[in-house]
Amino acid sequence: MSDMWKCEKCGRELKNMEQAHFCAKPTSIDEYIAAQPVDLRPLLQNIRETIRAAAPEAIEKISWQMPTFWQGENLIHFAAFKKHIGLYPGSEAIAEFKERLKGYRTSKGAIQLPLNKPIDYKLITDIVRWRIKQL
Repeated sequence: MSDMWKCEKCGRELKNMEQAHFCAKPTSIDEYIAAQPVDLRPLLQNIRETIRAAAPEAIEKISWQMPTFWQGENLIHFAAFKKHIGLYPGSEAIAEFKERLKGYRTSKGAIQLPLNKPIDYKLITDIVRWRIKQL
């Protein structure tokens, strides 16, 4: 008996039962958000709008299968996971904001915003504005 779970929609075999995945690669941030669980959609849209307000000249696109804001280079990506939203501003931003990121799980270039805590939209705004200044 296999430990793999097969998605009925796309036929992909995945490691975990009901594992979140895309049956088809999203081509826009709208498609990405629409493919997420209903309860996450408003949160993802708020993050998108926060980034858009901080980077009004950035272009929205999908890169690495994640919503991405691009302005001469990738400014920031974000992605939904089961227990957190991943925010990917790059390793230099993690170092720059290390004091404000205490209490968050981080790794090289990534921040995990847990879904069981309020999202710090001011932090997202500040990181995006800082990234723009680095260009």
